[in-house]
Amino acid sequence: MDELLLKDAHEMRELLSNRAISAVELLTAHIEHIEHVNEQVNAIITTCFDAAMDRAKAIDDSQEEDGLLTGIPIAHKDLVATKDLRTTHGSTLFRDHIPDTNDYIVDRMQRAGAITIGKTNVPEFGAGSHTFNRVFGPTKNPYNLERTCGGSSGGAAVALAMRMAALADGSDLGGSLRNPASFCNVIGFRPTNNILPPSLTADHSRNLASLGPMARDVDSVALLFEALRKDHPVRRFPRLEAISLDGLRIAFTEDFGALPVVPEIRSIVRDVAVKLDEAGAIVEEASPDLRGARDIFQTLRGLSFRGRYDALTAREKTELKPTILWNLTFGLAIDDEDLVRVQEQRIALLDRVEAFFHHYDLLVGPTTQVLPFPIPVEWIREIEGEQMNTYIDWMESCSWVTTTECPALSMPAGFADGLPVGVQLISRRASDSRLLRIAKSIESVISSATILPEILCGD
Repeated sequence: MDELLLKDAHEMRELLSNRAISAVELLTAHIEHIEHVNEQVNAIITTCFDAAMDRAKAIDDSQEEDGLLTGIPIAHKDLVATKDLRTTHGSTLFRDHIPDTNDYIVDRMQRAGAITIGKTNVPEFGAGSHTFNRVFGPTKNPYNLERTCGGSSGGAAVALAMRMAALADGSDLGGSLRNPASFCNVIGFRPTNNILPPSLTADHSRNLASLGPMARDVDSVALLFEALRKDHPVRRFPRLEAISLDGLRIAFTEDFGALPVVPEIRSIVRDVAVKLDEAGAIVEEASPDLRGARDIFQTLRGLSFRGRYDALTAREKTELKPTILWNLTFGLAIDDEDLVRVQEQRIALLDRVEAFFHHYDLLVGPTTQVLPFPIPVEWIREIEGEQMNTYIDWMESCSWVTTTECPALSMPAGFADGLPVGVQLISRRASDSRLLRIAKSIESVISSATILPEILCGD
């Protein structure tokens, strides 16, 4: 594997800016590596290498000032529209769909100089945290090819872990940035609710979904986040200035007060708490009162599924997987009384979480409740003796955090049985930049992101 691919996005940008390497050279290294390893994991499912090479050559020939991402290859999640590049949503209904416009975040990345190289695999319409579909099949966990990589940004997480890309975009409703990041030993960052909405035009008053960046290190996450937030005049984006852990007030929880979590993950969360305490933080075991989170999440999720899929024809609905049909049926049963109840719960929960963060700078908890499971298992039915009644119950360590509207980042924190485990770092709403600066300090204490999959170590 070319040593260029082991560098982070900032290092790549510096080499490109200083003309120590060319955009063509960096892109060629990525293409050759993708062609060599992607077949083993099925992460990048559509490519546009010829167009990417034309773009790289134009960058090398240009005398224009660099943008934030100039020359950095990136693959986009197959849920976001890419002009003239197939976007399937992981659905047979869109098997051959080629959009004529870009999603707004794709435009922002390209205007910042990023080079689009392809699309990353997703579950059907992004539903469920297990990346498989009837168009491309499953994406495999690079640390164990028989296990899931999570989802819905599963292809993105695997592309990062396999060094096929240094940056990737993703999206998150119930954990779709954070779950696959945890399962694949990379970072997924869900920003404060609606800083990066799924679109710029819709009414997002009831929306819980968020777009967000993924990478292998916090500085790279911050770089892409800056590019995603807006078309930015800044051409140089320095590395983050870390916030010292000394005296920082950190709460930690193994289960957010009530969730079943396997012992291996509980142990890693507690080990992280010990390390942060030893690094100078003031660490206490505590969790905000997330009462009502399940009802809030499932009701607003159901409402979104009703809005997205009820307009499909009867024939089109036969192409939806059973779990999506269940979620649609659930959404159709929601009435005004449900919405009033949930809105009251939502206001109360947000007030309790805000009060919690008056006492703490950060909350650390598990990203997932289970380790990556075998690919043939569609969704987890039981955790530590507790039955999971729906296909989304097993990932409430993320979906409950979604309802707080707080920024949350999954940080690689270790391994159990050879499988990656991440922890969530959560801070108060609208504190995204501060969270990233704290995460940079924590990264130096706990991160396992530099540990490569064994299938790369043999190259």
